Amino acid sequence: MATGQMAAKGACQLMDKLLTSPLLWMTLTLVAYEAGFWLHRRLREPVLMPPMLLSLSLLIVALVMGHVDYQTYFHGNAFIHFLLGTSTVALAVPLYQSLPRLKAAIVPLLATLVVGSLVGAGLAMSLAWAAHLSHSSVLAFATRAVTTPMALGIAEKIHAPLALASAIVIVSGLVGAIAAEPLLKFVRHDMAKGFALGLAAHGVGTARALQISPTAGAFAALGMSLNGILTALWLPTAIRWWFS
Repeated sequence: MATGQMAAKGACQLMDKLLTSPLLWMTLTLVAYEAGFWLHRRLREPVLMPPMLLSLSLLIVALVMGHVDYQTYFHGNAFIHFLLGTSTVALAVPLYQSLPRLKAAIVPLLATLVVGSLVGAGLAMSLAWAAHLSHSSVLAFATRAVTTPMALGIAEKIHAPLALASAIVIVSGLVGAIAAEPLLKFVRHDMAKGFALGLAAHGVGTARALQISPTAGAFAALGMSLNGILTALWLPTAIRWWFS
C-alpha cells in the first residue's frame, strides 16, 4: 500500500516537472505550428481558418488540459520570443531591395502611419471602454496594433497585464489576416496592401503579406516596425496624461 502511494506520488512529481519544463512547451509550440499548416492544407486552405488560428487552437487546448498558466508557457518559449525580434530585423532585407519605391511614396506612407498608429490604439481602447471592461483591460487593448515583442514592452510601461496584451495582439493579428483578402481585394498595389497589413495585423499580417509578394512583405515589415516604434513613443505618455 505504502509502495503504491510512493509510486503515485513520484509519478505526480514527474508529471509536474514535465509540465513546467521549458523544453516541453517550446517543442509543443513548434509541433503545433507545423500541425496547424498541415491541417490547413488538409482542409483545402479555408480563408476563415488560417494556419496560425489552427495552431493557436491546438496550443490552447494543450495548455487548458495541462492546467498550465501563461507565465510557465512564456518562460518555456523564451528562446522563440527572442527570435521574434531577430526575425523582425531580418525583414529589413526585402525592404532594402524596395528602397526606390519607398523613397517615392514616403509622404503618403508617413501620413498613413500616423493615422494608423492613433486609430489602432485609440479605437481599441474606446471599444474596450464602451464595453465597460476593467481599467487594466482597457490598457491592454491599447497595445493591440503593435507586434508582440513591442506590445509586451509597452504593456510593462503602462502597467497592463502582459498575458492579456499578448492574447489581444495575437487574436487581432489573426482577425486582420483573415479580413485582409476581402478588404484588400480591390487594392492593386502590393506596396499599399503590405503596408496596411503591417499596420493593422503586425506579425501575422506580415506573414500573410509575404504570401502575396516580396514587395508586400517588405512594406508590411516596414509598417509593423514603424508603427511599433511610433506607438511606443507616444502611447505611454498619453496614457499617463489621460489617467492622471
